[in-house]
Amino acid sequence: MWPDGKQSVKQVTKRPLTAGTIFKNSMIDLVKKLTTKEPYYVRCIKPNEQKSPLLFNDERCLHQVRYLGLLENVRVRRAGFAARIHYSRFLQRYKMLTHYTWPNFHDGTEEDGSKVIVEHMGFADDVKYGRSKLFIRTPKTIVVLEEERRKLLPSIVLLLQKVWRGTAARLLARRMRAIYLVMNCYKRYKARQFMKKVIETFRDVKHSRDLGRNRAWPPPPHVLLGFTAEMKKMHNRWVAKTVLSRIPKEEWEQVRIKAAAMNALRGKRSDWGYRRKWQGNYLASLTDNNQTAPFVSASSNLKNKDKFNKVLFSSTVVKVNKHNKCADRAILVTDKYIYKLDPKNVFKSMSHINITEITALSISPGTDQLVIVHLQNGNDLVVCLTNSSQENRVPEFVGVLCRHWAVTRNSELKVIINPILNCQLGKKQRHIRIEKSQVSFPVFVKNGEDLTLAYP
Repeated sequence: MWPDGKQSVKQVTKRPLTAGTIFKNSMIDLVKKLTTKEPYYVRCIKPNEQKSPLLFNDERCLHQVRYLGLLENVRVRRAGFAARIHYSRFLQRYKMLTHYTWPNFHDGTEEDGSKVIVEHMGFADDVKYGRSKLFIRTPKTIVVLEEERRKLLPSIVLLLQKVWRGTAARLLARRMRAIYLVMNCYKRYKARQFMKKVIETFRDVKHSRDLGRNRAWPPPPHVLLGFTAEMKKMHNRWVAKTVLSRIPKEEWEQVRIKAAAMNALRGKRSDWGYRRKWQGNYLASLTDNNQTAPFVSASSNLKNKDKFNKVLFSSTVVKVNKHNKCADRAILVTDKYIYKLDPKNVFKSMSHINITEITALSISPGTDQLVIVHLQNGNDLVVCLTNSSQENRVPEFVGVLCRHWAVTRNSELKVIINPILNCQLGKKQRHIRIEKSQVSFPVFVKNGEDLTLAYP
C-alpha cells in the first residue's frame, strides 16, 4: 500500500504523514517565519465590478481610497510616523501599564496621562504630541505596548472576576439576611399569636374544676413544638401540685401508691378501689384482725431480726402450695422481704421471700382477689387475699409493689392481667382458672394438672 513498505523487515518503519499533518506542520513553520519579520500592510483596491483588466472606475477607486484612510496614512508616512492615536483612546487602551494611570487618571488631561504612560515605558524619543493625537514613529513601539498589555490582561480579568464575585456574594448575603429577617419576624409573630391563644385558652383555668386538663391546646407552630411539650409538662406539674395542696401531706404516699396502681391497671381492670382509703398494714387494725397484739409483736421481732425499715402491706390470704393443698395464711410485705405467717400460731413466720427475687405479678381482670407473685426460683407465691369487709385489695397490693419497685430500682414492675393465669409450683407449669361459685370462702380446687379458684 505504501512505498515505505518495501523496506527490509529489520528496519523500523512508521506510517507516512497524512495530508492534514503535513498542512498543520507547514502552517506552524509559516507562523514561526512571520513572527521573525517586520509586517508591512498592502491595501488592495478593486478597480471595477466587472472584473475586467481594461476598465478603471475613477469614482469607485477614489471612494475606496477615502474609506480606507490611505491619504492620511500617506501623509503620516511622509511625516515619518507609523501610527496616530487619539489621546483618549491611547489612555483607555494602555492605562494598565503604569500604576499612575490605573485604574483611572485624575492628575491632569488625557494628554498628560498619555505622556505618563509613554515616559514610563521609555518611548519619549519615539513619539510626538499633537493637539488631539499621539504620533508614534516606529511600529515596534506599538508591538511592545500591545505585548505588555497582553501580559497584564489575565490579571485584570482575574481582578474583575474577583470584584464581581465579591459583589454577587455581598448581594446574595444581603438577600439572605433580608430573608432571615423576614423569617424571624414571621416566627416571632406566629409565636406571639400562639401564646395569645394559649393565654386565652387557660385564662381562668385556676378556677375550673378540672384545672384545664380537658382543654384542647391550640396547634403550635413547628418551631415551638418542643417548647409546647415543656409547657404541657409544666401544666401537668402545676395540676399535680394544686391537687396535692388539697390533700393532707400524710396522705401523699397513699396517692403515689394509687398512681402506681393506676399506671399498671388503668383500662385493664374495671374496679381497682381507688375511691376508698388504702391503709396498707391491715393486720395491725382491729377492723381486720382481732389478734393485733400477736401480729404487732411478731412483726416487731422480724424487724429487729431482719432489719427492714417499714411494713408496706399485710393481709390474710388463702395460699395453695405445690401439692395443691390450701391453707389459711397471712402475708407481711416489707421493703426487704415478703413473709408468710401462720395466723393460727400467733403469726409465726413460716418462710420469707427476698423482694429482689420478684420478677412479675399476675392478676385477673375480674373482681376476684387472686395474686400470683412470680419468683426467680420457679416456685411462685399463689394467694387469694381475704378480708371480712369484702374489699378489693388486689390493686393496693399491686400498687405497693410497683411503687416500691419504681423507688428502689427506677423501673416498672411487670404486671400480667389475663383471665387464665400461668404460674409455676414446684417448678411445674400450672394454669389457674377463675370461677364464681356458691361458696362462702375462696378455695383452690384441683382440675387435672391445673387449678381452679372458686370465689363467692
